[in-house]
Amino acid sequence: MREGKCLCGIGVTAALGFLLVLGACAPTWAADGEPAGAQAMREAEKSLMASLEPLPEKGTGARLGAIESTLSNPFWITMEEGYRDAAREYGAAIDVQATATETDLAGQLDILKQMIGKKYDAVSVSPLTEQNLLLGVVEANESGVKVVTVGNGVNREALAKLGGHVDIHVTTDFRMQGELGAEYIVGRTGGKGKVAVIEGIPGATQSEARKNGAVEAFKKAGMDLIAVQAANFDRRQAYDLTAALADANPDLAGISCGNDIMALGAVEALKKKGMKDRVVVVGVDFIEEAKASIERGELDATVAMSPYLLGKAGTILSLKALRGDTFGEDVVWTPIKLVDRENVASMEGWR
Repeated sequence: MREGKCLCGIGVTAALGFLLVLGACAPTWAADGEPAGAQAMREAEKSLMASLEPLPEKGTGARLGAIESTLSNPFWITMEEGYRDAAREYGAAIDVQATATETDLAGQLDILKQMIGKKYDAVSVSPLTEQNLLLGVVEANESGVKVVTVGNGVNREALAKLGGHVDIHVTTDFRMQGELGAEYIVGRTGGKGKVAVIEGIPGATQSEARKNGAVEAFKKAGMDLIAVQAANFDRRQAYDLTAALADANPDLAGISCGNDIMALGAVEALKKKGMKDRVVVVGVDFIEEAKASIERGELDATVAMSPYLLGKAGTILSLKALRGDTFGEDVVWTPIKLVDRENVASMEGWR
């Protein structure tokens, strides 16, 4: 089973190849008494800062905006903390807003337009789909507002046809996240049995990539992939899909989910059916509720990443773009580790 892949040497401007290697034998606490996960966070942040050099000047007073998805998902709350902490450190003002739901495409575009109207210097945004913010990005370009995409991206080809551009993109290898989760299920099941993939929002960058990664891994292993269905990153929809899958396939062996919220919904449905002990469920994000579920022996695993550092990178890259820095390629943040019950204690302090 792979734990990650360094993206060094592929021509990216700043390939954050830091890879957490805390395994089952790793201590929960570092030698200095600090949680091992917190120590790993410091190392990851150090790697991030090195990859983003030269860092921007402090105290410029820049006015920044950041647009996320719904704050009902703790992942985005942690990313907001990263945005705000970096803005505070660099002496910038930042307005962080979020859509009401994961599917509020028009609402996200409205927020972007409002920020442009407020004449913010730069805006970081995590588009809900690759298409919904194209016109807003063009408007930002025309108004002289720098645009940084964080995590999810836009359709660059379609944007270019409209005469627009994104200044820089910081992301993670979403496809690998899907692969890692599916490979974990393959390992746990011996590569035998029926499996399903529950994806997030069709057309969203991370959703499509995680889905495709999981599907490829299952097919490569020769497992019986019986369903690929969307639950729009919604817990209830994932619960209902899982319940239906369980009813139709009492011999179901595993489910790969596009985020932890959906994975937790799947776990609840399987518990209700009395099937959780024989179906392996994996999520993505390593939110606190998923961590607790893994510790209880319910959710089997999740693929951890750092929303905090993604947010921090968004702020720093906005300031670099305002300084006039040029970027030849995307900035890539690689996923760090698949976390299960054997190593979850070693992740204490990670965010």
